[in-house]
Amino acid sequence: MKKIFPIIFLLISLSLIGIIYIQINWLFTMVENRRELLKHKLIDAMNDVGHQLVEQRGSSPNFKTLRLKPGLTWRPSDQFMLELMRPPTIAEKFTPEDIADKLRKSFNIHGLKDTKFEFAVSADLGTGMSFRPPEIRSPNYFKELEDSVHNWAAYYPLQAPENVGVGETIPDELLVVVIPDFRNIVLSQMRWMIGGAIFFTIIIIAAFYVTVRALLRQKKLSEIKNDFINNMTHEFKTPLATISLAVDALKNEKVIQDRQKSEYFTGIIKEENRRMNKQVETILQASLLDRQEQQLNRTPIRAHEIIQEAMENFQLQLDGKGGRSELQLNAKSDLISADEVHFTNLISNLIDNAIKYSKDNLFIRITTHSTAKSLIIRIEDNGIGMSKETQRRIFEKFYRAHTGNIHNVKGFGLGLSYVKTIVEAHQGKIKVDSMVGKGTTFTLEFPLKAEED
Repeated sequence: MKKIFPIIFLLISLSLIGIIYIQINWLFTMVENRRELLKHKLIDAMNDVGHQLVEQRGSSPNFKTLRLKPGLTWRPSDQFMLELMRPPTIAEKFTPEDIADKLRKSFNIHGLKDTKFEFAVSADLGTGMSFRPPEIRSPNYFKELEDSVHNWAAYYPLQAPENVGVGETIPDELLVVVIPDFRNIVLSQMRWMIGGAIFFTIIIIAAFYVTVRALLRQKKLSEIKNDFINNMTHEFKTPLATISLAVDALKNEKVIQDRQKSEYFTGIIKEENRRMNKQVETILQASLLDRQEQQLNRTPIRAHEIIQEAMENFQLQLDGKGGRSELQLNAKSDLISADEVHFTNLISNLIDNAIKYSKDNLFIRITTHSTAKSLIIRIEDNGIGMSKETQRRIFEKFYRAHTGNIHNVKGFGLGLSYVKTIVEAHQGKIKVDSMVGKGTTFTLEFPLKAEED
């Protein structure tokens, strides 16, 4: 598992990076294709309008109505007559509203129904390269034409027809159409496609995260399982070996004839059997808690009495280590609703841990105080302490703190997991504060039960 996990992680990472890279390239290509398609549609729409304008302009004379006073006659000059007979320009033939209407209809036909636009028509200066200022234009034409970064302008030359009569001149004109916010139009058309690509990419990333997390969890569970099997083997092997030696000793003729020695070895067998039963009970209890099948028999109890009894039970172990204890049970009220057996076990487990992970001159202090609604219990020791990493994981099932080269601490790593489960089952809270080499403090908080009159 240790060797294959980095390979799996690397392969999944490369696949994810590749998929994201392809998605990004595909989106850029699609956006560019959509822009080109939109440009072609706009050009086609302009071509249609341009043809209509040129055809409808035609070469009909530009007759002007003259109003003269009665009795007056006026003979126009030849130059005036030529001007009068000249076919009209686009600007003279059509109004801005006419051109806007033609453009809108053509846009609708070519699938550009909601596309905004500005336009203008300019006349040729006669050089074929430059045009006069627009003779006819939409209101925001100049404003949108200036922004060449976000907007796109298309040009269509309105060339004079070839069948114009002799002496008639029609200047070439230019139709300019500006599409505001051209880039966003393309992105708006592709919003569902882009949104879908982003959504499914996020799903792929989430799946990658869940997969890696599951692999890490599986790896962690595998390590925990191995540690648990090793611990359980060690815990059962020692009493079994002791029982085996005691049984062999009982078979000895001298021991059989000595009643005192027989009782001694029988007591060893009984004690080791009790010890094994306790270990089995611990594992079964953890299994029940894991399946949430443990039933609490909650009754009103005095926490101070339980704490004193638990401390007295560990006094011999404290004396054996040259340690000492101190009780400061200052809570004004210590009445809580709890399961007496489980409450006793959790206090005992915390004291037992303090003794197990201790150094010379062990000192344990248990203090209590109460608030309006809660009983606070603090169990302090001056033991070896815990690192920040250990504090984060100390309540995990089967987790055991590393003690370097020291292997004299026995257990399955179930004690503190059990403590936290029982505390929470009583609607309580638990937290740990520790420093390596300085000691550890467990703080418990339980709801108080109202005192009965």
